[in-house]
Amino acid sequence: MPSPALSNATLDQVAEISGAAVPTYDRSRVTAGIVHFGVGGFHRAHQAMYLDRLMNEDKALDWGIIGMGVMPGDARMRDALAGQDHLYTLSTKSADGHVDQRVIGSIIDYVFAPEDPAAAVATLADAAIRIISLTVTEGGYNIDPATGEFDHANVHVSQDRQHLQDGGTAGLQTFFGLVTAALIERRAAGAAPFTIMSCDNIQGNGDLAKRYFLAFAESVDPELGEWVAANVSFPNSMVDRITPETTDADRADITATGYTDAWPVVAEDFTQWVLEDNFVAGRPAYEEVGVQVVDDVEPYELMKLRLLNASHQGLCYFGHLAGHHMVHDVLADERFRDFLLAYMENEATPTLRELPGVDLDAYRHKLIERFGNAAVKDTVPRLCAESSDRIPKWLLPVVRENLATGGSVVLSAAIVASWARYAEGVDEQGQAIKVVDRLAPRLMENASHNREDILAFLRDRGIFGDLIDREEFTEPYAQVLTMLHEDGAEAALDEILADLKQLSA
Repeated sequence: MPSPALSNATLDQVAEISGAAVPTYDRSRVTAGIVHFGVGGFHRAHQAMYLDRLMNEDKALDWGIIGMGVMPGDARMRDALAGQDHLYTLSTKSADGHVDQRVIGSIIDYVFAPEDPAAAVATLADAAIRIISLTVTEGGYNIDPATGEFDHANVHVSQDRQHLQDGGTAGLQTFFGLVTAALIERRAAGAAPFTIMSCDNIQGNGDLAKRYFLAFAESVDPELGEWVAANVSFPNSMVDRITPETTDADRADITATGYTDAWPVVAEDFTQWVLEDNFVAGRPAYEEVGVQVVDDVEPYELMKLRLLNASHQGLCYFGHLAGHHMVHDVLADERFRDFLLAYMENEATPTLRELPGVDLDAYRHKLIERFGNAAVKDTVPRLCAESSDRIPKWLLPVVRENLATGGSVVLSAAIVASWARYAEGVDEQGQAIKVVDRLAPRLMENASHNREDILAFLRDRGIFGDLIDREEFTEPYAQVLTMLHEDGAEAALDEILADLKQLSA
């Protein structure tokens, strides 16, 4: 007999034949309270999972999630989820090989906005929706890379602004336009606003979301901007769970347990969410299921962004150049582990705020353990993607703080040098590298001049600002890039670590 497909009707069968945990609550009782933009693997392994935990305690049943997509590719997720009543499997894998397999039921609908933008606005404007949440990645916030400000010249943003000024919603294309249209409707009706909750890996993600939503709203109507500033809240958050892209092998693993799932999710067994308690229309009781609800998220997000996220960049370019495709293979090499720990201890940690009760040494070593989790099957190319968004937000703040205080930037410079070498587009085995980045042509053009001008990549002030003028940074950068050209990634790391050992002797 063919394996049953995951659905409401087959939940009991799925639980019986596979042993997977399934929702214990009646999903027909769940009503919408959240609309989420960016329903991908991470959201489904993280925020939706926490909400499912609450629902399994028969709580927060009025906080169901409606996914909303604005990109053409989002139709694939819409179709996959719709075909199985918006259920999906989350498999969490620990380093010892244990797999926890459970079906998540907190997403109850999915709206693909391009098909009917007016209907999408109506969904957002519904008074039942009290939180709009976002995992749209760093590149989704429409940031002008040269100025760091909201890019008002973006053609889709400009068109959305004109639609709203003309009083129309049918042609809206961006989540800025859709959300702002819903706020306009709520304001006109005298209805309560909602909270906009960013869950992206950006320092001060709530503050950034507020800045850019206000910039767009004010460009539509200055009075609207004032109303949004006074009535909409934008909590900051720190989120953490390694969630690689779903593969056909992951789908096959689910099928092997006895049922089919069009788009399961695989994640590590570690998860963390630190959330600022700043909601204008209520929120689920997240603190009851492991979320750290706090007054100030910044110390936690700095710890995560500068230790975990920046270390991902520290391993991925060197690892890719050396011929590694899987993250756990990179971490199997002691030189990579030593390099990452040295970066975290010597350069990242001195820039962190005080974190009472947090053992940073244990946290750093836990990161190394997590990176080395072979069961997760995280890929090096995933970590290398969209570097022009990641490096400026995660690593360069460490560089600038250490330059300001006289701290070391040698290892940070080495990471940037490895990015410059990676952006040349060919690894040490002569294989082409697919540079996945919205600025890929610009980056690769800059990197193409590395050998004739060792600082060519750094001369892009739109990305690196004045770092080209700081000899404390350019000197170690040039040394490492030269070593990468002449000796390769592994030899370069050996020399960097030998120099560190000599300095500490």
